[in-house]
Amino acid sequence: MEKDQSSSSATVFSFRSFCYILFAVSSYYSTSSSPSSFPLSIYDQNTPIDLLTYTSAWNHLSFSSDPPPKLLKIALFVKKWPQRNLAGGLERHALTLHLALAKRGHELHIFTTTTNSSSNATSFPEYPQTNLNFHLSKPSAGGYLDQALVWNQFQIQNSTVKPFDVVHTESVGLLHYRARMVSNLAVSWHGIAYETIHSDIIQEMVRSANESRSPALTESAIKVVNEVKFFPRYSHHVATSDHCGDVLRRIYMIPDGRVHVILNGVDEQVFKPNPTEGKAFRHKVGIPESETTLVFGMAGRLVKDKGHPIMFEALAQMFAEQDGAFRERVYVIVAGDGPWGARYRELGSNLVVLGPLIQSQLAVFYNAIDVFVNPTLRAQGLDHTLLEATLSGKPVMATRFASITGSVIVGPEMGYTFSPTVSSLKDALLNVIGDGRKNLEKKGEVARQRALKLFTATKMTAAYERLFLCISNSTSSEGGDYCRYKPPPQ
Repeated sequence: MEKDQSSSSATVFSFRSFCYILFAVSSYYSTSSSPSSFPLSIYDQNTPIDLLTYTSAWNHLSFSSDPPPKLLKIALFVKKWPQRNLAGGLERHALTLHLALAKRGHELHIFTTTTNSSSNATSFPEYPQTNLNFHLSKPSAGGYLDQALVWNQFQIQNSTVKPFDVVHTESVGLLHYRARMVSNLAVSWHGIAYETIHSDIIQEMVRSANESRSPALTESAIKVVNEVKFFPRYSHHVATSDHCGDVLRRIYMIPDGRVHVILNGVDEQVFKPNPTEGKAFRHKVGIPESETTLVFGMAGRLVKDKGHPIMFEALAQMFAEQDGAFRERVYVIVAGDGPWGARYRELGSNLVVLGPLIQSQLAVFYNAIDVFVNPTLRAQGLDHTLLEATLSGKPVMATRFASITGSVIVGPEMGYTFSPTVSSLKDALLNVIGDGRKNLEKKGEVARQRALKLFTATKMTAAYERLFLCISNSTSSEGGDYCRYKPPPQ
């Protein structure tokens, strides 16, 4: 019996030690200095930069808005093409970027799945651009692209009129055993296995006593090893956050010249300040107009891994612990769908749950709040909601993950960060309340100015276009060195 207890204790100790070691490693990369802080300071203004070895985010650079010097034939592989506003982050990125490239005049060929199990594409979105071509196929049993089928479609198009200048795959839309045969290819990573280790640790820490332990930590470690093995088969890697770029270079050991950081961007024509519409929206949803009223906002899927259990508990405790004036002053607007929507309604009239909103409604939603909260428990990629909120002139609160603190909330002058615990989240909420609306407005303006420099769809598209020009040039004999960048005069 004593031997069994000893063995059990050793197992618990080993698991906890493993968690703390991984947490320390993840924390190191969360707090290590980001090269994006001073992107051009180390470069001579008179010396062109080799873009392929530039380690900071390309969004910091200023590319011309003039018509492109060369029109490209671009192939895109993406598992799912969004149905208007019904899309996750990866699909929204694909939609925003490639529609913009088509508007710039480039010829796009998009290899994706049909919206249902049949090959009938009648329900697929239609676009006015004649240079936007969709090649649809039935999804595999797992909902992914049928690799043999899309590869055949690709080869047919690649041999028609002219070959593709560049091939782009959103994540593993095109799997590595096909991608290794394409030299002019770039893959965009919206989340990698290494980042999920931090998330898995947190999921374990917040697990309730009646839930069984998940094998996710062990599985994630194996996934990292697998990714380190097959990632080099992709020619060029686009990291969508500064942290991801750092991990690809140091942990995945991808050479500098093949890793390029291009931060996600959202449509700045849609997401922008509009106080008048915001005020009308507050009135419409029943929030009283008062100088002391503060409105917190959340948007997205209302599920566990987005952090809603800890947000719900933090709000429940604060409404119970604080006096009546707190309930009169604090309101929360929730845009999204999921099981936690009904639970938020249980907290009373201070919680306004709207359900899912289309993009235009979401833009007004941001204008109606004083601060945006993203309590996510997933340390993957760069969440579009944070970028939408900052472009709308709002400060943001978010979990202290490396992708967020390294690229978005880089200082207290633009928002708040917290550890993924109820107590830390409560402290952050109280800090917001203590700062008050005037200070929040100042933080929101700082956040917007930074977002205009880094997180617009225009900035993102210009950076991808230049990368694609660079890749196409390196595989052809045409003139024009698109891989060199001359900094503008200061």
